[in-house]
Amino acid sequence: MEGLRRRSGGALRSVAAGLLAALLALSGAAAQELSGLARLMPDGSSIGARGWSGVSVELQLSQPVPWRVRVMDGPPRLVMDFREVEFGPVEDLARDTDRVTAVRAGSFRLGWSRLVLELARPMVVESADMRTSDGARIAIRLRKADEAEFAARAAAPEPPGWALPKAADLPRPVQGAGPLTVVLDPGHGGIDPGAERGGVSEASLMLTLSRELKEALVRDGTFRVAVTRAEDVFVPLEDRITLAREAGGQVFVSLHADAIAEGEAVGATLYTLAEEASDAAAAALAERHDRDDLLAGIDLTGHDDLVAGVLMDLARTETGPRNERLALALEAAIKRRQIAMHRHPRQAAGFSVLKSPDMPSILVETGFMSSDADLARLRDPGWRARMVIALVEGLKVWAREDAALKDMLRR
Repeated sequence: MEGLRRRSGGALRSVAAGLLAALLALSGAAAQELSGLARLMPDGSSIGARGWSGVSVELQLSQPVPWRVRVMDGPPRLVMDFREVEFGPVEDLARDTDRVTAVRAGSFRLGWSRLVLELARPMVVESADMRTSDGARIAIRLRKADEAEFAARAAAPEPPGWALPKAADLPRPVQGAGPLTVVLDPGHGGIDPGAERGGVSEASLMLTLSRELKEALVRDGTFRVAVTRAEDVFVPLEDRITLAREAGGQVFVSLHADAIAEGEAVGATLYTLAEEASDAAAAALAERHDRDDLLAGIDLTGHDDLVAGVLMDLARTETGPRNERLALALEAAIKRRQIAMHRHPRQAAGFSVLKSPDMPSILVETGFMSSDADLARLRDPGWRARMVIALVEGLKVWAREDAALKDMLRR
C-alpha cells in the first residue's frame, strides 16, 4: 500500500498501513451530519502539472469520507478508493496536463468508489491530505520516481481484508427444469463502463440484455442460470471465470457491444478463444478488454497473459471443438432470426474472459456502439427480444448436439 501520508511540521510521516479511517480522524468533521452519497464538486477539483515533473490532484467533495491512495504498475497508475463517492464525468479533470493520460472513476466494489489516474511516467505520492472544513478537500502531490522506487511502492501488498470478494459470493443458479447451467457475463460495469456513446454505456446495455436473456432462459425451463454481475458493479475479468466455476457453469456466454475503429465493425459477431487473433480488429478488442481491467486499478501481476501451455492444450483438444460448435449453433440461430451479422461472423482472439480450459465459452458482440445502426438496434427493446430468442434457440441446439456427442463417446 502506498500508505496514507500527511504533513506534520513540514515533514512527511506515513499513516499506519491498513484501511482508510486514518484520514477520518475528523475532529470538526466528526460533528458533521453525514447523509447520503458524497459528491465530487467539479468546479473545485482539478488535476494539473506541478513543478518540472510532478502532478497536483485537488478534489473537492461534498462531505468527508474514508479514503486511501496507492500506486500500481503496468501502466503506472494512481489509484484512490473512497467510501461511496458519486463522481460524475471526470475525463476533463486532467485536460491541461499530458502527465496524466487517462482518468476513470466509478463504483468498484460494494460500498466503495474508485478514481484511477493513468500516469505518463512513474510517480509516487509525496503527500496526501484531507481538509474537512466546508465539505472535504483532498490534496495529493506526486513527484517523479525512478523505476526501482516506483516498482517497490507498487509491489506493496494490499492490506488484509481488502481483497476482492470471494467467488462464492455469486448467487446460486436459478433452477430450471433442465440440467445445463448457463453463466451469463454482462461485460464491463462499475468503474469500467465499456464503450460509451449518446449518453448510454455498454455496461448498462449489456446488463439490460443479460437480465432479459436470463428471464427467457429460466422461462424456457431447459437451463439453470447464473450471472457474473446483477448490477452496475466492477468484476475483474479473471474473477468472472472463477465466479462461473463456483456456480457450476457448463457454458459461459459473455455479452458485449464495443466501439472499435480498427477494421469493419458492424453487426453481431461471435468470438472464441485463440492464441492468434483472426484479424487486427479482434486483437484490438481483446487488448482493450484487458486494458480496461488495468485502468480500473486491478493488479494483474501473477496472472498469465496467456493460459499455461497444458491448459491451452486441453482447451484446444477438448473444449475447443465444443466452442466451435457453440459458435456455429448461435450463428445459425441469429441468422434465422434475420439479425444483421458481421461480414466475418465467427472470429477468435485471446480474450481473458474466455480462458477457462474446461468450460465452453463464447463472447457475443451483439453489435458495435461505434455503428449508428448497431447502436439504434441495441437500444430497441424489440430488436433485443429477437436477439434473446436467437441466443436461447442457439443454446438449445448446441446443448442437444453436445449431449448427443457425449453419449456417442461413452459407448
